[in-house]
Amino acid sequence: MTADNKTEKLQGRALFEAIGKPKTIVAPMVDQSELAWRILSRRYGAELCYTPMFHARLFANEPKYRDSMWSELDGDKEKDRPLIVQFCANDADYLLKAARFVEDKCDAVDLNLGCPQGIAKKGNYGAFLMDDWELVHKLIRNLHDNLKCPVTAKIRVYDDWEKSLEYAKLVLDAGAQFITIHGRTRDMKGQATGLANWDLLRYLRDNLPEDQVFFANGNILYPSDLQRCTDAVKCDAVMSAEGNLYNPAVFWTKTDDIDMQFRRVDKMLREYFEIVKEVPGEASRHAMKSHFFKLLHAFLNVHTELRPVIGKTSVHSSFDEWEKIVVRVEEIVEEIYQKDNISEIDVVTTGEVQSWGGSYKTVPFWRCQPYFRTVNGEKQNTRVLHVAATEKVEKTSKKEVKQDAKVQTEESSTKRKPSEELEGERKKVDIEKENVTI
Repeated sequence: MTADNKTEKLQGRALFEAIGKPKTIVAPMVDQSELAWRILSRRYGAELCYTPMFHARLFANEPKYRDSMWSELDGDKEKDRPLIVQFCANDADYLLKAARFVEDKCDAVDLNLGCPQGIAKKGNYGAFLMDDWELVHKLIRNLHDNLKCPVTAKIRVYDDWEKSLEYAKLVLDAGAQFITIHGRTRDMKGQATGLANWDLLRYLRDNLPEDQVFFANGNILYPSDLQRCTDAVKCDAVMSAEGNLYNPAVFWTKTDDIDMQFRRVDKMLREYFEIVKEVPGEASRHAMKSHFFKLLHAFLNVHTELRPVIGKTSVHSSFDEWEKIVVRVEEIVEEIYQKDNISEIDVVTTGEVQSWGGSYKTVPFWRCQPYFRTVNGEKQNTRVLHVAATEKVEKTSKKEVKQDAKVQTEESSTKRKPSEELEGERKKVDIEKENVTI
């Protein structure tokens, strides 16, 4: 397709309306937003999904890599749409070659300009292309001019608000039809994640063309945060990465229902496992262990005996072996629900409003819930947090800290003391957690 007939493609607002004007989006994540996970997330309110980040050169040139990442059901019109396929790249020709393999099975192709991980720095892609605007423009323009389907882009912000705006304008000038902006800087990752800056996102929204399709990313912990973000940023839709990984029902807003918004881990795990068994291809199977750890993260802090069992079970093990783990989780949770005081303890409580506008919730460990990193022994939801692109920091209220500490004390009373082996396994899992989101 040439520049002369590129207008045949849907663009901008027309494209957004054609895919149903989605409001909730599963973010592209390294090996974590694969087919089975997308199917699960759509059941709980996700209206648009991105694939995992694919490496353009490998996808273009290595059939084995491509076949491991993409199956005949990926992009299926009935089960996996709307869908945006994301690539990381630093070569325009490889990017176009890779995108042509999927251009008929997706609604758009996205360029990853947001991955902040060390592997992206080493490979010179993702957020590290923020240092080469000419290359960014070339990559997007080549897709816009030559691909059948539209191109979109996902970026991060700079500390400089004006530079962030100029960068967003360059991405749009190159041909991106949607822009997703993660309200954190490139340095905000892992233990230094901090808070995304919704004020900066609103500034960018207000200074870009009024009809520009704009997606916001960052600070989504609970379903209630979706509308807060939409109202604060005036965005078209809200994307979640880590929030979705630990609770696929983070997008559920149809009802204010604890059993849907904070699903029991036994039920969510079973539902996900049954999907994995049914879908084709390697990607969903390979991602399964990581998803088990994330869905069960709070549960495993109490039932530590299951952590090494999951850790030692290979993704190549039979489904019968994984079935044993799922059944054991079901048995433990069922025992909890046999307690006489279950109606008193099976509740989600909301803390006081924090200075950044949201509230932390206390969720029983047997329900899906957000993950908070621990830095120097202090949980992220009880410490000072840096706000992106400002000198501002936010501190959880003392009352909220006490509440969190109380919950941890109550839960720890039922824990077995972890051995050195278990602690080592936990550290491995934490490292894995910090390397998946982009």
